[in-house]
Amino acid sequence: MEATITVLAGDGIGPEVTAEALKVLHQVSNRFGHRFATQPALIGGIAIDETGMPLPEATIAACRAGDAVLLGAVGGPKWDNPNAQVRPEQGLLAIRKALGLYANLRPVTIHPLLIDASPLRPERLEDVDLLVVRELTGGIYFGEKRREQRADGEWASDLCVYSEAEIARVVRTAANLARNRNGHLTLVDKANVLETSRLWRAVTNRIVQAEFADLEYDYMLVDAAAMHLLRRPADFDVIVTENMFGDILTDEAAMLAGSMGMLPSASLGEGTMGLYEPIHGSAPDIAGQGKANPLATILSLAMLLRHSLGLEQEAHAVEAAVAATIEAGIITGDIARPGRRAHKTSEVGDAVAARV
Repeated sequence: MEATITVLAGDGIGPEVTAEALKVLHQVSNRFGHRFATQPALIGGIAIDETGMPLPEATIAACRAGDAVLLGAVGGPKWDNPNAQVRPEQGLLAIRKALGLYANLRPVTIHPLLIDASPLRPERLEDVDLLVVRELTGGIYFGEKRREQRADGEWASDLCVYSEAEIARVVRTAANLARNRNGHLTLVDKANVLETSRLWRAVTNRIVQAEFADLEYDYMLVDAAAMHLLRRPADFDVIVTENMFGDILTDEAAMLAGSMGMLPSASLGEGTMGLYEPIHGSAPDIAGQGKANPLATILSLAMLLRHSLGLEQEAHAVEAAVAATIEAGIITGDIARPGRRAHKTSEVGDAVAARV
């Protein structure tokens, strides 16, 4: 197979973790006889510095010309002014919109040797294998934003808007995934308060009843879901939810695995194009120190091989190599047990590549 992957390394630890994923990609190419070309492009803070905008048109063109996108992270203290007109995070929102990526898949599994890295009691983590499907291009993040000065002080609003079509397409994605897993779909909303959530529930109920009656289906308010993710995480299979709720819940779910450095994600739309990234941020406090955990980015690469390139065997080989690396104790400090050696970012990447 021949494929082109656009690499948006971004800011902070982004260049470090994507470099390790590319080592693994090179090894996959050698072992399985593929030809992968990589095309670097700018996004985030570094793009602002070099072009004045967080997502240059050249980056959009490079992403559209490729078969998939691998992204590191965006943002950092240099650009950390929420009142600035141009911010790194705008590039992330814009690339999702530009590529039509509306479904964000965030799997959460826990390697048995890393259970101690989680703050939860070990018995709560047995058999955890869940997938959060987050709607990615609608809701409050993309709604109209207003801020103005009034006689009684400053005033602001963020508009949350969803259409039936936006909800339906991501619900169908989540339901199909549940059908191929354990057959259980959970809608997370806030239908007791929000009109958008009431639409989510109505559309989801209708679709499941008409098209996915074979699934076990339930719904849960977001505050209850936040509690039960920690109280009984193994009861979940596939969770589908709106943009902001999904953003918050998946960061919480990262603590099940002990570190955000362990969780990958895939952002998908129609067709095979996808954007793959770790769920962690740019971690500027450890950038350039060799402390960043590259495993989430490497596992994101495995998702890229599976979902965009259709290479299931290769994806499994990468995931098995990650597991073998963990079993060998070659891990970074965020998941290493007290008193155990914390390996450098590059050492972990080398170990995974050697085990592919």
